This record gives sequence, structure tokens and C-alpha cells, in this order.
Amino acid sequence: MDVGFFHRSAPEVAPDLIGWHLTVRGCGGTVIETEAYTPDDPASHSFRGPTLRNRAMFGMPGCAYVYLSYGLHLCLNVVCLPGHAVLFRALAPDAGMQAMMTRRGSDRKSVLCSGPGKLGQALSLSLADNGRAFDGGEFALLPGMAVGPDRVMRGPRIGLSRGLEAEWRFGLAGTAGLSRPFAPQKKNAHR
Repeated sequence: MDVGFFHRSAPEVAPDLIGWHLTVRGCGGTVIETEAYTPDDPASHSFRGPTLRNRAMFGMPGCAYVYLSYGLHLCLNVVCLPGHAVLFRALAPDAGMQAMMTRRGSDRKSVLCSGPGKLGQALSLSLADNGRAFDGGEFALLPGMAVGPDRVMRGPRIGLSRGLEAEWRFGLAGTAGLSRPFAPQKKNAHR
């Protein structure tokens, strides 16, 4: 993996990850939805600076930042510049399907990874994965299908009480399995 790709701001990296292929211990799929977070963003875990919980966000670009959301769901991000991270919101699953279906208790492909908590459960994430490199071993993140900018939708992030004005949620148009639908898009809205 080219770490230089991640040595940019999260809002730059997030739309570019649409179409990439993500696997964790042999399970995963095509990235179809992401969200960006930056250190000057009041909705970001890095907003107040480095802590024990968010230490990975200030680590090497191309590493995982895994955290527990609402005490229930493990969420997976990739670190970009210090304090910048991209949350993986949804995948179109295609690798390790049986394991993911068992973990999620569902055989419906479109809902296996259709939200960050579902994705974390399907991939069997743990807090021990925090800081792991997406180096092609147990964690891999590789360029996949080419996605033109006209196929990447943009909108506000989901489930936040702060930073609502940032339209840093990105998704692949015409894809089943997004965590939530996007509002109708204007032409070339993602850049």
C-alpha cells in the first residue's frame, strides 16, 4: 500500500476510497460509503487533541483507528494526516461471506456491512486491532474498481450533534447496502 496516498486530509481521502477493496482477516468487500473527520472538527475524536483513546488517530497514515461507539459497536477508520481519519460506513461484501453472515446472523448480503457497527461486527473487529497497519497482512486496503467522480455522492454525516455543516459523507451512487440513502445530488457535487 502507498502510505503517501493517506498523507492528505481526510476530506480528500474519503471520496477517493470509494471503490477500494477492504479486508480484515480474509473478510470484506468494496468500500461504498465513508465519512471524513479532522482535528478542527468538533465531531471528531481528535478535536481535543491526543488521548489514550484516540492515540492511533495521531499515528502513521494508513493505520487503523478502531473505537467503541456508544459502548456497543466497534467502528473502523483509516488514519490520514495527524488527527485526520476516514470512517468506513459501508462495504459491498464479497470476501469471507459465510463468516460474515454467521457473525451478523443474516444471509442478506445487502445488510451485512450497511453501517459502521454492522461492518465492525461482520469483520469481527476488536479494540486490539486499533493501530494495525493496512499492510496487506490481516488488514488490507487496496485500490479496486475505478470510480469516476460523477458516481461519488456527497452529503452530511450521520448521527452527529456537532459539525453538522460538513458534507463529508461519501457514497457510491446506485449501490445497495449504504447505511442510509443520500439526498438527490447536483452534478459534480463530490468535489
